[in-house]
Amino acid sequence: MPLYDATLPLREGMLTFPGDPQFSIETVFDRSKGDPFNLSLMKVGTHLGTHVDPPAHYVEGGATVDEILPEVMIGPGVILDMRGRPYVDRQALKDAWTEDYPRVLLQTDNSPKLLVPDFDTNYVSLTQDGADFLVSRGVKLVGIDYLSIEKYMNPGAPVHHTLIGAGILIVEGLYLAEVPAGPCRIYCLPMKIKGGDGAPARVLIDTDSLSK
Repeated sequence: MPLYDATLPLREGMLTFPGDPQFSIETVFDRSKGDPFNLSLMKVGTHLGTHVDPPAHYVEGGATVDEILPEVMIGPGVILDMRGRPYVDRQALKDAWTEDYPRVLLQTDNSPKLLVPDFDTNYVSLTQDGADFLVSRGVKLVGIDYLSIEKYMNPGAPVHHTLIGAGILIVEGLYLAEVPAGPCRIYCLPMKIKGGDGAPARVLIDTDSLSK
């Protein structure tokens, strides 16, 4: 079973959302210096790289990352090819929609931008009517290939609130440049952080699993 890894590697100097903490790693024990083993200390934000947004990211008292049900994060889905579009709106989704899937990943022109350290405020995002469409189709997980699914500095973050309010898990920072669009099986495994408002995740995609 060939798997595509849609996860950004954590590394120093990687792209971060403006204002978020940078990733850092330092050696604590080093075998080359006589220590019996290697061990490092990491500093990592909860919304760094490929990560999930649970309800607690925006909603006071909302479910935290450790409370997300595994069956939401793993299962059949579809990758929709949205490349060439400046944003993903209701019409774009309707044009690409063939049948309902519980998990939807949006493949845009963003993915190559994830590999450079400079943040692009004009990234492709999901519009409000696009979010409303996904809610109407009963989607329970939606992902996109940049560090936010919502346009930059959108007042009140209505897209996040619409999706989270409907119980939809948001996955951001997916690297989808090399993944073929179409039906797939998604494995999204965030770090299980007690009370976490988000967490970096490993996301694997099996494009050979086409059954719902």
